Amino acid sequence: MALVAPDGSAEDVESLAAAPSGVAAVAHRVVHGGANFRKPTLIDDAVAGELEKLAELAPLHNAPALRAIADARSRLPNVPHVAVFDTAFHATIPVVASTYAIPRRLREEWGIRRYGFHGLSVEWAAECVRVERLVVCHLGGGCSVTAVRGGRSVDTTMGFTPLEGVPMATRAGSVDPGALLYLLRHGLTVDELEHALEHESGLLGLSETSERVEELERSGDEHARLALDVFAYRVAGAVGAMVAALGGLDALVFTAGIGENSALVRRLVCERLGPLGVELDCSGPVRVVVLHAREDLVAARSARSLLGLSPQKMSPPSLSPGPDVGRNESSPPSSARAQE
Repeated sequence: MALVAPDGSAEDVESLAAAPSGVAAVAHRVVHGGANFRKPTLIDDAVAGELEKLAELAPLHNAPALRAIADARSRLPNVPHVAVFDTAFHATIPVVASTYAIPRRLREEWGIRRYGFHGLSVEWAAECVRVERLVVCHLGGGCSVTAVRGGRSVDTTMGFTPLEGVPMATRAGSVDPGALLYLLRHGLTVDELEHALEHESGLLGLSETSERVEELERSGDEHARLALDVFAYRVAGAVGAMVAALGGLDALVFTAGIGENSALVRRLVCERLGPLGVELDCSGPVRVVVLHAREDLVAARSARSLLGLSPQKMSPPSLSPGPDVGRNESSPPSSARAQE
């Protein structure tokens, strides 16, 4: 939880009870907005009820968010509460990228389509790194790779839920649906399968020891190395797919916990992308940028805009053209830094 001032500075607060008086509004990050919520929305009882219906689409995220919203509205009943959605930034994804190759009746009657997530993080990256063809690797507990053309999302790896795409900390990412049907037909229950895919897979499932990259990097265990290699391989492959969607690549961003802090993962990913012009020594035509995620700032700014409050005064960090921008790794966390 962060308290974001009009100048964009922020400080962590442990709880709403610890927040100072004079809070103008509360912005709530909601991961899944479904088909109906595509822009920041003032929360009332009707909106809260609609959000409840979306909880099962992102159970790891929406359910806790709904509890936080209810608690915040109870504690601060006279302050406006605004929901901002990770799916909203991806509303620009074209039909060719958002459509699954399943029967139309399933797509239309059940609303099965690709939504995309991590939109607040990708939006910030697109503002900070202003190029025509950008790929953003949001690598943290959840991981996604997104293609951004001219500041607009055109494809991304996460789909109907945040479970699709590249492997994550404890989530599997994409798995052959036939393999999942096989497991269900041979005795695994739906709940057991869901738990395995959400909580026992990804880096944890591959290594069998930890989902934390820093621990895997220190380990000499072969399974830990396999986890990192599979992870980097899948991320690099996803970047390649996003480059195909963009028709080329001008800049590659790494953000979120793993993306910002693991030089090894960045190196393993970029080594596979040499044919695309990605070079960590800055000799290639593609800029490689490490960026501190500012989802809090994007959410706060969205709430201010919706409510007509004083505009956020902080601008994205200025990045001059060229691969050697901001290479000082000690630069402040709100700045963008070119990869070493």
